[in-house]
Amino acid sequence: MSALARTEEILSLAKSRTPGDRERLLLAVVDLCDVADSGQIMSAPAVQDLLNSIFMSLVVEAERDIRKRLAEKLAGVDWAPIALINVLALDDIEIARPIIAASPILQDHDLIRLLIEATVEHQIEVARRPGLGAPVVTAILRQAEPAVLTALAGNTQTALGPEDMALLVKASRRVAALRSPLARRSELTEELAQELYAWVGQALRQALTLRFRLDTEALDAALGQAVGEAHAGALVENGDAIVWEQDDEREEMEKRLISKLVAAGQLRPGYLLRALREGKLSLFVGVLSTLGDFPSDMLRKAMDSDQPEHLALACAAVSIDRSAFPTILELVRGLNDNRPGGGAEGARRALAAFGPFAPDLAAAAFRQTMSLRQA
Repeated sequence: MSALARTEEILSLAKSRTPGDRERLLLAVVDLCDVADSGQIMSAPAVQDLLNSIFMSLVVEAERDIRKRLAEKLAGVDWAPIALINVLALDDIEIARPIIAASPILQDHDLIRLLIEATVEHQIEVARRPGLGAPVVTAILRQAEPAVLTALAGNTQTALGPEDMALLVKASRRVAALRSPLARRSELTEELAQELYAWVGQALRQALTLRFRLDTEALDAALGQAVGEAHAGALVENGDAIVWEQDDEREEMEKRLISKLVAAGQLRPGYLLRALREGKLSLFVGVLSTLGDFPSDMLRKAMDSDQPEHLALACAAVSIDRSAFPTILELVRGLNDNRPGGGAEGARRALAAFGPFAPDLAAAAFRQTMSLRQA
């Protein structure tokens, strides 16, 4: 059937109000998207009037699979009604994804609206969209959602300015997933590479050193000094100023927080990941100590060892899922000068701690192992 004949069919179906004809009308428009000269036909005033007058109600009433087909067909066209595209962009993520990724109808203000109103999954798709405008990038950075920041860092088809890169590198201190994509971006400068060097693992340090010819001896010396100072106090950002908060004050605040969470019944294993993603290693230790009833110094020895199996046993003891441990280990290493050691092979061995046995057995094994190491 020609595009003209299909257009006449669409106009005819539009006059009907029966549910079957309304669905056939929507499918006819979907099929017309594949016709070579559909853009010219669909831009005709009569068809545009039709789309603007009834399309919204059709889409709202349509079945999910039809909305999905429509979104896939309309993702690349420039004649679709703006309101319709925005409705589809706010639909379930599987429906919205192609629209957010490619629709030329969506402008910066539409994308910013999605960042404000839609789910994190929608926001991630916005951050992955090629060629984002500066206002959209700014909105993403302002919201500072870790998963969305990571998607933006990996979006090599969107240019990032010096200030954007500086903010992302700063955020990589608490969001470990940012480090690898940032290390590979063309906009990374030597100055920012030196800052990023402090947070990445050994493999990325080598890549940064080769790319920028960094003075690793000076950087490692500065890093060692910073780690030593961290044992005496915690670095806390306060606007543009930097102040030192003493260990006893910080630990007292964390103890109060943990006590409140326990009293409210909200201290759960999932809080361990949250503490690490916020860059709070001592809070991670406090939470794990409370959940597992472990001495905190025992946990610190486990984290400073060259065997990640010990930390894995402690995590298994509080019912952390096996699939979550690689992320926990990566975050701990990022905050603890790449300790516990053991590299990739140690991380693989550590998964054996999540064997087919009860958490209380893992707890007993952890206490016994660490007691022997302390003896």
